[in-house]
Amino acid sequence: MLWYKAWLETRWRFLIGLALLLCSAAAVVFTYPKVVQLMPMVSRTDTGGLLGERIREAAEMARTYRGYAWSQWFSQNLANTWTLFAVLLGTGGLLAQASGGAALFTLSLPVSRAELVRVRALTGLAELLVLAVVPSLLLPVLSPAVGQSYGVSDAIVHSLCLFAAGTVFFSLAFLLSTVFTDIWRPFLMVLFLSMVLGIVEQLFRDQLPFGIFRVMSADSYFKSVGIPWLGLLATAALSAAMLYGAAINISRRDF
Repeated sequence: MLWYKAWLETRWRFLIGLALLLCSAAAVVFTYPKVVQLMPMVSRTDTGGLLGERIREAAEMARTYRGYAWSQWFSQNLANTWTLFAVLLGTGGLLAQASGGAALFTLSLPVSRAELVRVRALTGLAELLVLAVVPSLLLPVLSPAVGQSYGVSDAIVHSLCLFAAGTVFFSLAFLLSTVFTDIWRPFLMVLFLSMVLGIVEQLFRDQLPFGIFRVMSADSYFKSVGIPWLGLLATAALSAAMLYGAAINISRRDF
């Protein structure tokens, strides 16, 4: 019953996210032939400064299908949209239900508060895993339609890195939802933080030794350096600590 209840609370956020990501993945694949046609125009573009550098980098990535897929999907579309829905799925919970009286019914069930938090967190994490992996598998499935191929193993590695590192945003939203009684404050706070981190990484990526979005996109794996194990372990530990803190907050909360 708890699992079904958690699914009912989050199903529309999950289904909307899945539909958007599936459409976005398909768009990335079928846009590639047009990108190839535009490559000669990009090479003749003489733009200085940071913008010109980014344009040239994007053009260089698009010279190979693997580089195009990584830069457009795993490093941009998937990472940004998935993070948005990770924050959305992390918000809500008992405190948000308290204003409508639903929390009293939930607390009356013959289960501990720790179990309530555990089921809600695991449901959200399972949904996020699906959002990371399933749309990404469209790349190897649809790529032959544009005369290209993409490895299933690459898609899975990038997806799992995104999930493992990106759960930090879910866990932070989950934790803040045990502090604030509304949905919007945790959502806006974590979304703002993710935007700031993304901007900082883009501006100072050559100076920063670590970046959450670089770990999520498995930048080092794409560059044949290896899977970013240290970053994955650090973010997983941080996520576990925040989820544990959320469980403690709920167990001590006076409803």
